[in-house]
Amino acid sequence: MLSPVARLFDITRLVNRAGLRPTGVDRVEIAYLRALVSDPTPLFAVARTALGYVLIDRAGAKRTLAAVNADTWGQPDVISRLNPRLTAPRRLGQSFLRKHALARCSRHRLTRMLAAQLPSGFTYLNVGHSNLNARMFQAVGAAHKVVLIHDTIPLDYPDTQAPGAVDAFAAKLSLVSAHADMVICTSAQCAADVTRHFVALGRVPDMVTAHLGVDVPTPDLAMQCPDTPYFVTVGTIEPRKNHAMLLDIWADWPDAPPLVICDKRGWNNQDVFARLDTRPAQVIEHNALSDGQIAALVKGATGMLFPSGAEGFGLPPAEALALGTRVVCASLPVYADILGDSAVYVAACDRCLWEKAIKKLVALGRSDQTPQYVPPTWDAHFKTVLSKV
Repeated sequence: MLSPVARLFDITRLVNRAGLRPTGVDRVEIAYLRALVSDPTPLFAVARTALGYVLIDRAGAKRTLAAVNADTWGQPDVISRLNPRLTAPRRLGQSFLRKHALARCSRHRLTRMLAAQLPSGFTYLNVGHSNLNARMFQAVGAAHKVVLIHDTIPLDYPDTQAPGAVDAFAAKLSLVSAHADMVICTSAQCAADVTRHFVALGRVPDMVTAHLGVDVPTPDLAMQCPDTPYFVTVGTIEPRKNHAMLLDIWADWPDAPPLVICDKRGWNNQDVFARLDTRPAQVIEHNALSDGQIAALVKGATGMLFPSGAEGFGLPPAEALALGTRVVCASLPVYADILGDSAVYVAACDRCLWEKAIKKLVALGRSDQTPQYVPPTWDAHFKTVLSKV
C-alpha cells in the first residue's frame, strides 16, 4: 500500500476511560497515539460521545496524549454534568474532547463530517475495539480500514466472559471480516485464531503480525513491599486467570511465603471473591495500585506466577522478565512466541507441577542470576505496521 494521505485514529475507548489506570488494551491505544502524533502523515482522531461524534486534528491528538500521560483532563463541562448516565471517566474525557474539537456532529451526520474534514484516500485505524460498528464502517466508506485484533478469547472461552461480551465480540469480528482491508495481529497464535474465525465467517482480510512493544514501567520506590520472599500475580481476577489454583496451593502450604494478587476484581468469579474476602493466610490482595507500585512489587518478588488458561499476548510476564523477575506461566503457545526460553512453563491445569515450580523458585532465592530477556519494542512494531497502514 502507498503511504496514506491521512490517518483517522479512533480514540473512543481511550477518551471514555479518562483518568483510569490503563489496561493492556489501553496501553496499546496509547502507544499508537504516541506513534501517530510523531509520524509525519496528517493525523485526525475521532471518538463517539453521548451526543454524537467529535473530530480532532493532530494538535488535539497531542493534547489528548499529554492528558493521558499526566492525567490532566480538567473538569467536566456543563453538557457532561447534566447527563446522569455518564460515568465520571466519560464526563472527563468527552468534555476534554469537545474543548479541543475540530468538528462535531450528531450520530446521523458522521459520514458528512468526515467527508468535509478529511481528504479522500485516508486510512481508518481502530486498535481499541470501541466504536467498531456498522455505522463507523459505513461512514468511512472507501477509506482503507485497519483493525487490530488482540485475541479471540471471548469466542474460544465463552464461559469465562462477562455477560453480553461474547455476542458483542462476535458482532464486531463479523464486521471486521466483512469490511476491514487489513487486520493487525499481535502474535502468531493470535493470527492463527483470527484466521480460523474469519474462514468460518466467509472472508479473510489481509493480515500482518507484529508483536506489541513492552513499555517497562518504572517502579515506585515508595511502595512498601513484603520484607520476606514473596510471589506476585498480576491481572484482572477473572476465571481464565486461574487465581483459584494459586489459592488452592497456598491453602495447603503451611509455611507459604506471601502471595500478592494485583488488579481489580472482574466477573463470573464469585467463589474466588468469597475466598479472598476471608483474608486467607499469606495472601495479600491489591485492587487499586498504580503501574509504578505494581512494578515495584514485581521487581522485588521472588517470582511472578501467571497460570492463565488463555491469553492474547500477556504483557505482565514480559514486563516482569524485563524487570529481572523470574516468571512461571502456563504453557501457552503465545508465551513461547513472546517469552522464548526466558520463562518456566507449566500446564495451566497441573497443580502438582505448579507447586514444584514455585517451591523450586523459593529454594533458588532472589539473588541468583535471572534469565536475560530483551522484550519486543514498539519501534519494531511500528516499523512493521506503519509501512502497511
